[in-house]
Amino acid sequence: MAGLMNRGSRGAKQQVENPGKIFIRLMRYILHQYKFHCIAVLLLIFLGVIANVQGTMFMKNLIDDYITPFLLTDQPDFSPLARAIARVACFYAVGICATYAYNRIMVNVTQGVLRNLRDDLFSHMQKLPIKYFDTHAHGDIMSVYTNDIDTLRQMVSQSIPQVANSAFTIVSVFVSMLILNVPLTVVTLLMVSVMVLASRASAGRSGRYFVEQQKNLGAVNGYIEEMMAGQKVVKVFCHEEENKEAFRKLNDTLYISADRANTFANFLGPINAQLGNVSYVICAITGGILALNHVGGFTLGGLASFLTFNKSFSMPINQVSQQVNAIVMAMAGAERIFQLLDEEEEADEGYVTLVNVREQDGKLVESRERTGRWAWKHVHQADGSVDYVEVRGDVVFNGVDFGYTDDKIVLHDVKLYAEPGQKIAFVGSTGAGKTTITNLINRFYDIQDGKIRYDGININKIKKADLRRSLGIVLQDTHLFTGTVKENIRFGKLNASDDEVFAAARLANADGFIRRLPEGYDTMLTGDGANLSQGQRQLLAIARVAIADPPVLILDEATSSIDTRTERIVQEGMDKLMEGRTTFVIAHRLSTVRNSDCIMVLEQGRIIERGTHEQLIGEQGRYYQLYTGNSISA
Repeated sequence: MAGLMNRGSRGAKQQVENPGKIFIRLMRYILHQYKFHCIAVLLLIFLGVIANVQGTMFMKNLIDDYITPFLLTDQPDFSPLARAIARVACFYAVGICATYAYNRIMVNVTQGVLRNLRDDLFSHMQKLPIKYFDTHAHGDIMSVYTNDIDTLRQMVSQSIPQVANSAFTIVSVFVSMLILNVPLTVVTLLMVSVMVLASRASAGRSGRYFVEQQKNLGAVNGYIEEMMAGQKVVKVFCHEEENKEAFRKLNDTLYISADRANTFANFLGPINAQLGNVSYVICAITGGILALNHVGGFTLGGLASFLTFNKSFSMPINQVSQQVNAIVMAMAGAERIFQLLDEEEEADEGYVTLVNVREQDGKLVESRERTGRWAWKHVHQADGSVDYVEVRGDVVFNGVDFGYTDDKIVLHDVKLYAEPGQKIAFVGSTGAGKTTITNLINRFYDIQDGKIRYDGININKIKKADLRRSLGIVLQDTHLFTGTVKENIRFGKLNASDDEVFAAARLANADGFIRRLPEGYDTMLTGDGANLSQGQRQLLAIARVAIADPPVLILDEATSSIDTRTERIVQEGMDKLMEGRTTFVIAHRLSTVRNSDCIMVLEQGRIIERGTHEQLIGEQGRYYQLYTGNSISA
């Protein structure tokens, strides 16, 4: 699936849709959090530009009013010049302080924006439906957090201040040039127009490839993540060379897009620099002729100032062109970031909540403390009255149809009744729909037709978080988090005491091997529990559910990774855990479901047989074939 998802991302559009809209949205995001910081930065940039312009304008006075008269005087008085230089030095000092201050502020703004974006992405990701993660490569999602977020770093910290600086510089320098000499200003504008045209042509071509580069980078990351997760399978089937070839193709595609993007982007700087030099030479020759002939009162001092302004006028264009690649990359990254932020959150229209209750005067009363008894709390909107329905674990499927897509239904007219405390087992071949049924109980997906009721309440009316809190799930593929063994067990109940952790571990028969670990319950687990066996990881997953003490259990191949001897011991603990609870079991070994109250045999999304073990053996149907042939698959 990951490979298919990666190919899908590579085949996606290779151009940012409406970059202006994305830029405006990004600026609104920044200003929403750092409005006053940005205003301060703009004022400091303006102050720094004015200080530099004043210094350049002084060059005219320096030559015309001080240096030239000194050449004609035998005993010149340097004190007026010293005062003028001191005044200009103050201007430059103000400019230096302003530049340092706004750069320092932008460091805080940049890091703050990146931090807040990561926070917002992660918070939003927690609200996305399971379907999103089933249909997107995990490595590609990770690329949004790393590569795409990082593309904004240079844009926010350098490109945006540089563009603002350039805008102020162009306006102030243009006014200053008009004051000094209009004809030379016209020549400068003509050359700048050529630079702008060259920048637009190069930016347009490089921009397309920068967008493609970001998408190809996500595809490469997705493939790497997929290969890391499946490394054992790769080695078992000796698929290393084929994987290297597949990666080489992905990497070459990334190389080509990155090479083309940076080629066009890197051409831009030298081209504009040379055009700026041509403009400087033309103005120097033309201005020299005007100054030597005193045309329009133009002086050598004015020429010196104008030539400096000429460089200052073309330099912002060149600086902005050098930032184009960073801006385009940032727009490509921002588009992917906002695409993730715009993903529709998991809908939850439920209003019935799960609460702890105790019995008082024959009635259920809500309790803040954990009592071991649960109830569904229903607040009536009409009169504000409250009803409590005790959680018993009565689950009913009534004519349920479901498909992961509307055009392909995988469950057909499923009807089942799980009475409180019953153990319901699902058996059948791969793809029959066993795990799908348990996913529907959790509302990881919503059904197309029919009803699912939990203690007589339509599960659509129950808040998803409360529904899932009432269900304990042990999956075939366990996942352990970075942390101690104790913390991983406590994941099922964050406020659990150490004694509760130990009791849950004993119930799952995990206490023995945990105490033999180097640090016992304080042993640090990393890499999804890579330092534990698969069976040990499964035992910790069972202990995690045991400490949650939920009213309903879902065991999806819960003991498939445990050897037969350990399975018998764990099964005793599981039986204790299942006492008084409705339990749904998906079985790998049919021997583990013999004592089920009801066994349901699924085939192609339909329940074709149901009954106890003895009843189904007596019918000698599909279950009989699976049991006697021991041919059931995971």
